[in-house]
Parts: sequence; structure tokens; C-alpha cells
Amino acid sequence: MFKRMLSAFGVGGPSVDTVLDTPHATPGQVITGQVRIQGGSNDANIDQIVLSLVTRVEVEHGDHEFGGVSEFLRVSVAQGVRVPAGQPMAVPFQLPIPWETPITAVGGQPLPGMTVGVRTELVISGAPDKGDLDPLLVGPLPSQDRVLEAFGQLGFQFRSADVEAGRIHGVQQELGFYQEIEFFPPGQFAGRINQVELTFVTNPHELVVVLEADKRGGMFSSGSDAFGRFHVSHQDAMNTDWAGAINQWMVQIAERGGHSAFGGHAPAYGQPGYGHHGGHHGHYDDDHHGRHRGPGMGAVVGGVAAGVVGGMVLGEVVEEVFEDGGEDLGFEE
Repeated sequence: MFKRMLSAFGVGGPSVDTVLDTPHATPGQVITGQVRIQGGSNDANIDQIVLSLVTRVEVEHGDHEFGGVSEFLRVSVAQGVRVPAGQPMAVPFQLPIPWETPITAVGGQPLPGMTVGVRTELVISGAPDKGDLDPLLVGPLPSQDRVLEAFGQLGFQFRSADVEAGRIHGVQQELGFYQEIEFFPPGQFAGRINQVELTFVTNPHELVVVLEADKRGGMFSSGSDAFGRFHVSHQDAMNTDWAGAINQWMVQIAERGGHSAFGGHAPAYGQPGYGHHGGHHGHYDDDHHGRHRGPGMGAVVGGVAAGVVGGMVLGEVVEEVFEDGGEDLGFEE
């Protein structure tokens, strides 16, 4: 990013540039970097330097949907900083990445529609001076990657991805939103299932995989949603036959009504405290079969990303999305 002049000091004031040691991260990781400040023509005092993680979130309100920028982590990295005139200084920082941070890159390719950035805010004389947004590529954990590889192996095709405000019924969440990665189903389910949405909810010990299938209406059905949920440890997730489990779930819902494949009905959307996923969870035993890796999600997403992003620099994509994002939703946890 280019150095940004601090508007609170006017012409000749100090400039700031936040530099990440690496633009790549995974959920649960601690990233490091420096806030570099170049002194201006006069000495300057900065009350506080704050770093935050932000992403774009879609919010449904009645029949309408709007997007905004959500701040989901906020950390003060320095207080009472005096910047001598003409002198450079650097403030090192560590920033923990929440376990539920949305995935923004798969197989080294940006995930279309997804953006996470590190925003620098300097508080001067009690007034915040926001700016300097640095993009962060958040890749999947190995346990999440195993699930994504299974989607690629089964022949799912990436459709879109976004972040939705709300909570998922029956799943403990740290943040007030969840990511949805949408796929077109494999060919054998064409005409019976419109699309499948995948959501990860992760903590240090467990991976929760939530699936939602949009079923097509037919002669005896007007169409409905079906849900599935899998709770596994990160270690067990590495040995689970995800392709077999997901395919079994797809076969069951394709042959049954709009119920969870594991019994029970999904909760009505919009009930207090509910996200728009639901249903019972399925515990799967370890299975060492089905480890053959097909084309994988990296190839599936990479092909889409090349067409959508079209060579634009990720930082430009982030700023364009956030500038068009409307109001700051200010979700802090």
C-alpha cells in the first residue's frame, strides 16, 4: 500500500504504512507486521494505533438484502506514540486471526466474492483516522481443505461465495456471521438439486461442516431445503471419507423430502438466534478409504477466479468492494 498522510495533521503531517510480514494466513494463526510511520515537518502525537479485521457481510432485512463492512476483530497495538519530526519509526504488532474468519483463497487462488482486510486506524486528539486497508489471503485449515477436496473430487462446480449475517441453529459461534460457499451439484443430481451451500464453523478443537441443499420442485413437491451437519475433531477430519459422507447425504436428500438427511426438520428461517442452516448433526467414524484426490477445489475455484478477477490486483478488489459496501456494520465480538 502507498503511504497515507494522516489527515488530522494536514499538509506536512506524518504518513503511515502498515506492512504485513506475509499476506497469507489461516484461521487460528497469529500474523505479524509493522505499522511504519514517517515523521512530518513537526512533531506529532498519536493517542492510539488500532488494527482491525474487516470483511463484507450481507444482511437480510425483510424482503431486502444489503451489504456492509463488518469489523470482527479490533486490537490496540500502541498508545501514546510520539512521532519526531522527519524521523521514521516502526511499531511491531501481532494479530490473532479468529477461527471463524472467512476463507478468501483456495489452492492459492482468490475465492471470488470474498475479501478480508487488515484496517489501520489512528486515534488523534480523540478522533479516529481510518484508512490503509491491507488485503489478507485466508486459506483453509488442513481439515477444511479435506472437505473442499471432496467437493472437487465428487464433481461439484463452484458457483459463488459470500458472508451472511446471523447464527446457525445448534452450532456455537464466536462471530455474528457465517460464510457460505455455493456449488452446482454433480451431474447425477441435475434436475433434483439446484445447488448446495457449504459452511464451516471452526474452533481450536472442532470442525463443524454444515450443508444445505436447495431441492428442485417436481410433480409432487414445490421445492424445499434439506440440511446436514457433521461435527468432527480436526484430527478425525483428516481421516474421514468426506467424499463418501457427502455423496451419501446427497443421495438421501435427492430421494427424500425437504428434511435433514439425519432426521428432523430445519428451523424456520428468521426465528430468533437462528441462521438459515439447521438440522441434526451426523457423527462419522474414521474411514481411511476414499483418500484419492480428484481435481480438487483448487482447480475448480482457480478456473472461476481467473475469469472473474481478470488479472486485477487483490488489493484493488478489496478496496473496490469495501468502498461500494455501504455502511460499516460494526459487528464486534
